[in-house]
Amino acid sequence: MSHLPRRTAHSGPTLVRLLSRLIHVDAAEPASSLSHQLSQWLGWTDAIALSAALTSHPAPGSSLPPRPGNTEARDAVRVRAALANAIVDDGASGARRRGPGRPAVPAESPDATVDFAVYRHRYLTTQQTMATDIGILRARLRKALTARQPVMAKLAMVDTVMERVVGAREQSLLSSVPGLLETHFEHLRQASGHAPGAWLAQFRKDMQAVLLAELDIRFEPVEGLLAALRAG
Repeated sequence: MSHLPRRTAHSGPTLVRLLSRLIHVDAAEPASSLSHQLSQWLGWTDAIALSAALTSHPAPGSSLPPRPGNTEARDAVRVRAALANAIVDDGASGARRRGPGRPAVPAESPDATVDFAVYRHRYLTTQQTMATDIGILRARLRKALTARQPVMAKLAMVDTVMERVVGAREQSLLSSVPGLLETHFEHLRQASGHAPGAWLAQFRKDMQAVLLAELDIRFEPVEGLLAALRAG
């Protein structure tokens, strides 16, 4: 298993700051900017953890850490590790990686002929995989939550509604990220003087960092549901 970066706190702002740095803009831009929209939208994930805290009634002395062997926690760890490892492995393999749905740029291709469309496809494919796998996981966690305590069914319902209502907004905003990466891609290419391989390797590293930050964001509702399960 690849060594994965530790999850950082406040992943939403981390993604916003990372994108702002890569495209050389100020994170505190006008309201129309993607950075601003992301920072405003990402706050909704806090509601899940807050709801879990408000609806749970732990017994005295029950604030101990969760048992690491519970089925739901193991399932979540497995899904997140699989997604993170796929991102890391794809970035490490770079242009030489081939496989279904992953067009590759031949290693011998001149940098000037590299088409960003390859990386756009990779990013969008990875986004779709994250959305599908995390969506399935959330459904399983909601089912487990409902089975624990009737009061917890309300939280499961909140998550169901949030996933449906916010899903379109999530798709709209995060689908814009590849466009920002294309700007960064072209900037690196032009600034490099076409130094063989160097700028492209940097771009792959940056794209990997953005995908991992996005994974953190997408996983925040899962962490809220797990917290509720532990409290219940």
